[in-house]
Amino acid sequence: MGEETRIVAGGEFIDDKSPELDAGALFVLKSKGSWVHCGYHLTTSIVAPALLSLPFALSLMGWEAGVAFLAIGGLVTFYSYNLLSLVLEHYAQLGHRFIRFRDMAHHILGPKWGRYFVGPIQFMVCYGAVVGCTLLGGQCMKAMYLLSNPNGSIKLFEFVIIFGSFMLILAQIPSFHSLRHINLVSLILSLAYSACATGASIYIGNSSKGPEKDYSLSYNHLDPQSRIFGIFNGIAIIATTFGNGIIPEIQATLAPPVKGKMFKGLCVCYTVVTITYFSVAVSGYWAFGNQTKGLILSNFINNAGEPLVPKWFIFMTNVFTILQLSAVAVVYLQPTNEVLERNFGNAKSGEFSARNIIPRLICRSISVIIATTIAAMLPFFGDINAVIGAFGFLPLDFVLPVIFYNLTFKPSKRSLLFWLNITIAVVFSALGVIAAVAAVRQISLDAKTYRLFANI
Repeated sequence: MGEETRIVAGGEFIDDKSPELDAGALFVLKSKGSWVHCGYHLTTSIVAPALLSLPFALSLMGWEAGVAFLAIGGLVTFYSYNLLSLVLEHYAQLGHRFIRFRDMAHHILGPKWGRYFVGPIQFMVCYGAVVGCTLLGGQCMKAMYLLSNPNGSIKLFEFVIIFGSFMLILAQIPSFHSLRHINLVSLILSLAYSACATGASIYIGNSSKGPEKDYSLSYNHLDPQSRIFGIFNGIAIIATTFGNGIIPEIQATLAPPVKGKMFKGLCVCYTVVTITYFSVAVSGYWAFGNQTKGLILSNFINNAGEPLVPKWFIFMTNVFTILQLSAVAVVYLQPTNEVLERNFGNAKSGEFSARNIIPRLICRSISVIIATTIAAMLPFFGDINAVIGAFGFLPLDFVLPVIFYNLTFKPSKRSLLFWLNITIAVVFSALGVIAAVAAVRQISLDAKTYRLFANI
């Protein structure tokens, strides 16, 4: 068996040409891409509008700790994703090409880990990202609407539904590989709104319109427990902005042979990560200090509702953000699409046969409608997503890659590599638990403000 070999959900290795191959692998995760396409997919899955919350994370941690952990998060995830890629390449060379995270866990850790831990957590993280993108898209639309019509009566859930309707169309794109051109546009958009956010922060920070710069931690007046949780909330925000959770699925889009291609794709991605994350985080915190809001775009309008930069500039930045959110959401729909295709599609029929198109249209539409409904009903979903991120992104992106590498390559226990991997696994497991506790605590504090379909 060679590079054409894949693994189906049950753990059985079969050849791509076998009629037994499931429709999810054959249609959604088809392997036709180059390393450049891989770079586009990686960039869209990591460099998302969540990076606009990085200045807020720095306000919770301060300059030194915030910038240091931002650098650590980038280095550790780049390292971890490369280790995961090397493990995938190793098995591909042995004739066993894994195309799903749960299959990889099934083989390395055992069937129960793949079925009851990695599979459910990955689905929860990816579908949570779709809901979060839909909600944030609606919030950006509402911000634009209120800027032009401050007394407008259209509610947040209506904007969420509008964004969800757009997602209904994008969700029908048949395969992950088919998104390569959309994800190239997404990469450009991420650079565009990051440049806008950075430029606006510098402009406001240098003008008399901005707040007085104060970099003391905003919760200094709080009790020690709240201060500690504030720091860990900042760590969780930074860690989850580097989250991916679908590295095997992205590597599955590469045409064989896959050796070395993922590293090149990661270099493309992390070039964009370095440019966008540090420029937005540093400029935003420099301009607004401890008055930085959860999303830096909110700081571009003062408390009286007056824009601190030209209205057209805020509109443009929000449009860039909304468009990229749609690309991010459709990328994170792919694991769900793969499961739906595997269960309701037929690999023996053509990809665009009526037998496959009709179930695909129905299932994907229902999936988007459910995500849109959750986003509209739970406008406080950001708090819930923080818990999902702590339980999901941290294990999938920081912990499991180093464990997979040690179990696969078995480096000497006397080697620096072995202990570096163990240290990363232990430290980020602990951070995951603490971040989850901090996120649950935040939910309990905010619970009194929760209302279904709230217009926030």
